[in-house]
Amino acid sequence: MLPAIVLFAVTYVLMLTFSKYRPYIALTSGLIFILTGMLPLDQIIPALDFNVLLMIGGTMGLVQLFIDSRMPERMADMIMERVPTIQWAAVCLSLFAGIISAFVDNVATVLMVAPVAMEICKKLKTNPVPVIISIAVSSNLQGAATLVGDTTSIMLGSALNMTFMDFFWYNGKLSMFFVVEMGAVLSACIVYYTFRKEKAPIPKSGKLTEVTDYVPTVLLFGAIGLLICASFAPESWNLPAETNGIICCSVLVIGLIYNYAKKKTLNAIVAPLKAIDFETLGLLVGLFIMIGGISNMGVISALAQLLADLGQGNLFLMYSIVVWASVLISAFIDNIPYVATMIPVIAGIATEMGCDPTVLYFGLLSGATLGGNCTPIGASANITGIGILRKEGYEVKNSDFFKIGIPFTLSAILPAYIYIWLAYGG
Repeated sequence: MLPAIVLFAVTYVLMLTFSKYRPYIALTSGLIFILTGMLPLDQIIPALDFNVLLMIGGTMGLVQLFIDSRMPERMADMIMERVPTIQWAAVCLSLFAGIISAFVDNVATVLMVAPVAMEICKKLKTNPVPVIISIAVSSNLQGAATLVGDTTSIMLGSALNMTFMDFFWYNGKLSMFFVVEMGAVLSACIVYYTFRKEKAPIPKSGKLTEVTDYVPTVLLFGAIGLLICASFAPESWNLPAETNGIICCSVLVIGLIYNYAKKKTLNAIVAPLKAIDFETLGLLVGLFIMIGGISNMGVISALAQLLADLGQGNLFLMYSIVVWASVLISAFIDNIPYVATMIPVIAGIATEMGCDPTVLYFGLLSGATLGGNCTPIGASANITGIGILRKEGYEVKNSDFFKIGIPFTLSAILPAYIYIWLAYGG
């Protein structure tokens, strides 16, 4: 196991140190796992989760078509016409970002909402830094609400074979959607308190952004509808494991054909495909191969045994370790590789302890998703929001982020921590 552990550890250090080259580092490490025989050739394909890869790629392309239609801007304008003050604008924008993020990628959500918020702050001559931070952390929170909201949710859903509706109602109990919304209510109060001094009224223009095309909106919501329908399919249908990914990619193909028929240019197809983050997909491929390698070498089983020993056979103690360790680790490490690494560990722990892994999986998702809100580097959405602010000439200090991120995280994780245990820990 030692060579696999060393290679895995070195890879993580390199990914943290050279974040710009993270996908290439992960792919190179995965190649080393294969070439050294730590992952046999016949185990490469089984190690790759094609459902995750197809869902992410298809959804990103659809989101770009959605953005290009300017529908997100119009939706934001409609909200702004109905709020009285900057304080309420900040609360509504963060909640609005959260609603979108429950169904599309967090980074895409920030890219859709943050520019609108920036323009509003310019017109009102107010500091946009806390507004953009609130949008980013709210996007991270709501990403765990549905199966398609975030990469980590997709990975967890794949591990538990969860359907779209399982995120609302699972094993006869309220599931992750309602866990997240409990935290969202308290988090909205944090945002409201943060902007307590921003009482200036918002002038009403009466103008709404003109939507150039309603078809992308129909397609995006159509994809969500199909995912819901697929979740009700009986097991006798024997749908492939990649069903959700196939749905997202198929709807994207329809969108691309429509876009080409409308614009009559090759760019109508190329532009949405360019919006797909192939570096993220490459990172995941590398991680899946790495995890397959360390699993094949017995590292995952050994780590599961170690954590199970730390839990001393006590499920509540083990659950608490998973949740709070995930919060702490995800505050500094991107939650995608962390969750990808921990999913097989959780499965091993559950096997060692002879318990239902659901409570540990849900604890992992909540801790890893919300932990990213503690620091500016804890989540891609945070980095994206700060990047937008930098381009506009605004410096974001760590203290600026901590004032919102840490209270936001605690207010969201505490109800999740309590409910998940009470509902699924028995």
